[in-house]
Amino acid sequence: MKALVYQGPGKRAWVEKPMPKIELPTDVVVRITKTTICGTDLHILKGDVPTVAEGRTLGHEGVGIVEEVGSGVRTFKKGDAVLISCITACGSCPNCKRQLYSHCSDGGWQLGHLIDGTQAEYVRIPHADNSLHPIPAGSDEEALVMLSDILPTGLEIGVLSGQVGPGDTVAIVGAGPIGMAALLTAQFYSPGRIIMVDMDANRLEVAGQFGATDLINVSEGNVVEKLRALTGGVGVDVAIEAVGVPATFDVCQQIIAPGGRIANVGVHGASVELHLENLWIQNINISMGLVNTNTTPMLMKTVQSGKIDPAKLITHRFDLNDMMAAYDVFGNAAKEKALKINLSA
Repeated sequence: MKALVYQGPGKRAWVEKPMPKIELPTDVVVRITKTTICGTDLHILKGDVPTVAEGRTLGHEGVGIVEEVGSGVRTFKKGDAVLISCITACGSCPNCKRQLYSHCSDGGWQLGHLIDGTQAEYVRIPHADNSLHPIPAGSDEEALVMLSDILPTGLEIGVLSGQVGPGDTVAIVGAGPIGMAALLTAQFYSPGRIIMVDMDANRLEVAGQFGATDLINVSEGNVVEKLRALTGGVGVDVAIEAVGVPATFDVCQQIIAPGGRIANVGVHGASVELHLENLWIQNINISMGLVNTNTTPMLMKTVQSGKIDPAKLITHRFDLNDMMAAYDVFGNAAKEKALKINLSA
């Protein structure tokens, strides 16, 4: 089969690899029908995630058809259409019992990280009963790919951890796919204002179409001054960091109001300077983490009902065999006006 393989920092290739096989009774093998590329994959290619070994198939998002089923799998059978969760969970360890699936003792973020992932023609999914979701007949599979990772990540680590509530003023720093996912799901909780911050005029325009009430272009002046002016000098109730670089985290520290919440969603490859000397006296809460995907079933219902349409995030479509070209586009997102890319087999 063909797969997109990490070959060390800055190196990737679309190569032949052996077909995955059932290794444990709780495994299934899925034939990928649609997948995508995540910002985390770009972090891996930069060398920001040293736990990823050379030769690893990247990718942790996708939908597909079950091809092989381990003898211990109860929920799925050959031919079932499934949504692949970016998080693998055994469902029975102490962390899984408290829905901390990202820290499953035999799972967590494995796909495209510690085991081969979904940017391939086939993928092995461990703990299939707890790591896959059945796809209802007639579903928009392009939309559901967005539920593998970015929608639950934006909701759980951004909106819910940031405790977005009715009337809140929310700033989302970074209008990439994760920032857009936070924007879409924040609206479940009726905030008063959602201020989107980015340096890409196209992404800001899209954010306005998706429900942002205010748009700030970083390239057009001091972003902190602009945000404070918008809030009468008070600052924002919730600041969601959705990039993963020190500068954007620092913006969040500077714009948060007393009693506010900073929710860090971005994947950081370098340390940031935490200004506790300023924050401690303001009663600020800071959260961060890896998605647990416990909200995925709920999000599937919202997509099915038409409450949100995450397929709107897809800007480019490629054949699965054009994976290298898709990476070229996604890696130059500003120039190509790219958000999410759909790759179909």
